Amino acid sequence: MVLALAVTVGLVASRFTPHGLAPNGPLAQSPGSVQPIENQTTPANLTAAVDQVLPGIVLVNTQLGLQNAAGAGSGIVLTSDGDVLTNNHVVEGATKIAVTDVGNGKTYSGTVLGYDRQDDLSVIHLNGASGLQTAPLGDSAKAQVGDAIVGLGNAGGTGNPTPAAGRVTGLNRSITASDESAGASEQLTGLIQVAANIQPGDSGGPLINGSGQVIGVDTAASQGFRLGTGGGQGFAIPINTALSIAKQIQGSSASDRVHVGPTAFLGVSVSDNNGGGGAVVRNVVRGGPADQMGLAPGMVVTQIDDHALDSATALVNTMDLYHPGDTITLTVTDQTGQTQTVQAQLAQGPVG
Repeated sequence: MVLALAVTVGLVASRFTPHGLAPNGPLAQSPGSVQPIENQTTPANLTAAVDQVLPGIVLVNTQLGLQNAAGAGSGIVLTSDGDVLTNNHVVEGATKIAVTDVGNGKTYSGTVLGYDRQDDLSVIHLNGASGLQTAPLGDSAKAQVGDAIVGLGNAGGTGNPTPAAGRVTGLNRSITASDESAGASEQLTGLIQVAANIQPGDSGGPLINGSGQVIGVDTAASQGFRLGTGGGQGFAIPINTALSIAKQIQGSSASDRVHVGPTAFLGVSVSDNNGGGGAVVRNVVRGGPADQMGLAPGMVVTQIDDHALDSATALVNTMDLYHPGDTITLTVTDQTGQTQTVQAQLAQGPVG
C-alpha cells in the first residue's frame, strides 16, 4: 500500500483556504521563537498563547522511498524523552523520518511507535532525545463555538513555525478523508471545526486556545490525502481523543484500530471494485510479497485469512492487524473470473 503525507515537495495542495480572519503571522526566524500575529483583534492574547506552546512542537520531515518524494508536517511533544503526537498521514509512506525539536533546535531520527489510521493519529519516538519541553495540554471538552484559537505548524513545509489565527466555528463535526494512492477512505468524527488559514505542513501541529493550551491536533491535506468538503474550513482532532489513542500506542495496547510496531508490507495499491466486493489491484511493487505470490493489476482480493473484504478501505484496515513476518492467505479472483488462494510472508515496509 502506498500512502499520504502532510505536504509533498513541489505541491501546494490544501483542503483549507483563508477565511478572512487574522492572517498567518510572519515566519519565525529561529527555533523557539515566532513573530507576533499581525492585526490580531480577538479577545485572547494569541501571541502569548503561541509563545507558551512553541517550544513543545516539532517539525517532521519524511523521505518516501517508494514514491521518490519527501514530505513535511508537524508534531506535539508529549514526553521529555521524545514521544511526539502527530497525524498518521504525516508519516504514512515514510522510509526515513527526521524530526526537529523547536524548543532546542536539535534534529533527531524518528521511529513510529504505532498509529491509528482510522482516526489519523500516530506517535513518533525521537531516538536519543531527553530533556525536551512538552506542550501544555488543555481540555478539548471545554471548547466552544466562537472561541479564539490559533493553529501552529510547519505551514507549506518551510521549516519555520507559522501561526494561523481564527475562531472555532463548529464542534463534533464529521468529514471523509480519502487516501488516493491506497484507494482507501476513512470517516473522521468528533472534530473541532475552525475558520483559520491552516495549510499543508500544519498537519499534526497544535490547535491552541487563548490560554496557551493545546486543545486539538490540526489536520490538513496533502496531494494524496483529501477531504470530501468544500474549501474554507479547517478541522482538528480534539486533544482528549488524541491523547486516549496516544496512550494506547505508548502502552503497546494494539486493537482492531490501533497498530503498534512496524508496518507489514504487502506491496499493492488498490481501489474499490465497483459493482462488486473486494479490492481491485491497481499496481504491484516489484519484488514485494504481492509480486512474489503472483498478484497482478486487475485481480480482485476478496479475503485475507478469514477477513472478508468489501472495499479497498477494508483491505487497508485489515492489513493493520498484521506485522512483518506474518504469513497470510489471500483469496483472489483473477481476470478470467477464476478464484484462487495464494500465500506469502509479509515484509517490513514504509510506515502505514
